[in-house]
Amino acid sequence: MRKKIIAGNWKMNKTLSEGLSLASEVVNIANDEVPADVSVVLCTPAIHLAQVSAIVKDSETVSLGAQNVSEHESGAYTGDISADMVKSVGASFVIIGHSERREYHFETNAQLAARVKLALDKGLTPIFCCGESLETREAGEHVDFVNNQLKESLFDLSAEEMSKVVIAYEPIWAIGTGITASSDQAQEMHKSIRTSLAGNFGAEVADGISILYGGSMKPDNAQELLAQPDVDGGLIGGASLKSRDFIAIAKSY
Repeated sequence: MRKKIIAGNWKMNKTLSEGLSLASEVVNIANDEVPADVSVVLCTPAIHLAQVSAIVKDSETVSLGAQNVSEHESGAYTGDISADMVKSVGASFVIIGHSERREYHFETNAQLAARVKLALDKGLTPIFCCGESLETREAGEHVDFVNNQLKESLFDLSAEEMSKVVIAYEPIWAIGTGITASSDQAQEMHKSIRTSLAGNFGAEVADGISILYGGSMKPDNAQELLAQPDVDGGLIGGASLKSRDFIAIAKSY
């Protein structure tokens, strides 16, 4: 049975006090209302991690994640955050390769491969992001493009390592635009990703990997998206900044 995961990516939002308030609201509501088989993850700005960790530590439903991690263990990398640092504050997940990191910080598939490997070595669960632009989709190249992202960043992992990775498919054209991929479009890509993983790691590994949808999932479309056979959860942006909207998505199962 694949894990059902609803992860909130706060991006660069919320002051510390606002973030602590939001985290408290999410934990309190989730503990009472989210089904036991659904895992909720809060991926907060780095400066929030240590204090949000104290809020989620006793929750059986809510876990903590970082939004990025360095490919270096330590050293003279001003402004970067190491996997050991992330682990030390109680986080168990880390987003790697979000489209905004790829676009604004020019992160490459090779860098992301190193980050995934290091995160796994340090006991973190990578949420590896992949997805295409509108231009790529309209050219009919979206399947090949995403498969190449998977190949260049993940296919050097062992089957055991790959089984510990979570995938997030994020159609870039549907992030923050108000446009959402149809449930059929989401299922097509999630199935394609799983097929690609099966070709390299075997069907058993691929069938066990959670693949999240990361393109403007909201309370009013979550149920239809999550009903698709290869959609195992969501990586939620804007809707994760409102506790009731975020929990409503988690309850859509």
